[in-house]
Amino acid sequence: MTTFSLDPGPDQIAVRDWLHGFAADVVRPAAAEWDEREETPWPIIQEAAKLGIYSLDFYAQQFFDPSGVGIPIAMEELFWGDAGIGLAITGTTLAAVAVLANGTDEQIGTWAPQMFGTPEEVRLAAFCSSEPDAGSDVSALRTRAVYDQAKDEWVLNGTKTWATNGGIAHVHVVVATVDPELGARGQASFIVPPGTPGLSQGQKFKKHGIRASHTAEVVLDGVRVPGHCLLGGKEKLDARLARAREGTRGSGKNAAMATFEASRPAVGAQAVGIARAAYEVALDYAGTRVQFGKPIIENQGVAFQLADMKTRIDAARLLVWRASWMAATHQPFTAAEGSMSKLYAGETAKFVTERAMQILGGNGFTREYPVERMHRDSAIYTVFEGTSEIQRLVIARAVSGAPIR
Repeated sequence: MTTFSLDPGPDQIAVRDWLHGFAADVVRPAAAEWDEREETPWPIIQEAAKLGIYSLDFYAQQFFDPSGVGIPIAMEELFWGDAGIGLAITGTTLAAVAVLANGTDEQIGTWAPQMFGTPEEVRLAAFCSSEPDAGSDVSALRTRAVYDQAKDEWVLNGTKTWATNGGIAHVHVVVATVDPELGARGQASFIVPPGTPGLSQGQKFKKHGIRASHTAEVVLDGVRVPGHCLLGGKEKLDARLARAREGTRGSGKNAAMATFEASRPAVGAQAVGIARAAYEVALDYAGTRVQFGKPIIENQGVAFQLADMKTRIDAARLLVWRASWMAATHQPFTAAEGSMSKLYAGETAKFVTERAMQILGGNGFTREYPVERMHRDSAIYTVFEGTSEIQRLVIARAVSGAPIR
């Protein structure tokens, strides 16, 4: 087992510093512009691809870091730069995680590289799980996948919503119901290859924050995908469904939840990056803003807020690193440690960005300073990939063993 350490090694420090430079020199100067434009920042993604940041190899190296903290370090630095652009650069990884969590080795080798493309031809991927009537309640998914045995094809029909890169992605990963009677246990994930007829973009959402990240509906109208596009394969699916029908224990994880469990600490790290960025702006401002003859940081009312902000940021990072280390060393989340990290980090981002705006006063409310944007961006971190209420439900069930509703 890898020894847990709070001291990043030389390789991790090198990656951290490299990403910090990219975030400071490339991402931050462009953040306000792309937030206002509410468009995918293709030039920034292409620059990241040229540098090797937007690539399967880079994320694989961080994912397989034996300490587990490679991905959290990378996420924190990119989102310290800007959350909207950060999500535009990293949004593809959620679809990649879905393939890693549910796919065969052959499927991983075939589709994961196509999700990123090349520096010359950058591509995106989208993970499509949520629906208009099924967000936190994944058992309520209405998108259906029906097997056409004669053609060895799956036919998908339904509408997905809140899909990052939805409709503009090269590859879509879609969670659909194959057996409605089994609820969440009767679902599977499917690859929809590029150019497949019947898949189209629906409404593109105009959002409160993370505006540089494309979020849209994905409409599936008679979408036919080959049998080999069922993640994990039909034999594995049939065996899992049979166990579920018999009520046998160990019938397997839900396809969507397996993806979210794997990604929650990384999402928590994104929130830590946002919080740290806002804290640094507030700390610098408090040290230079003079009122009543002295810097405002010399007032307890301001200094104590900064102390609380810093404490919560460090605590959130520790929870994220612990969960990531546990995942890397294959330790079960017996107390829902992954959910703990995402819950606390998400709420910390909202707390810290709000306090930063307060410290900056009227300036914090304007777009002349970045904390206003950071505050808007932070709001999503108590909502997506499991709301704070759902995280608390998961944690409560884990620690109590009770079927809490």
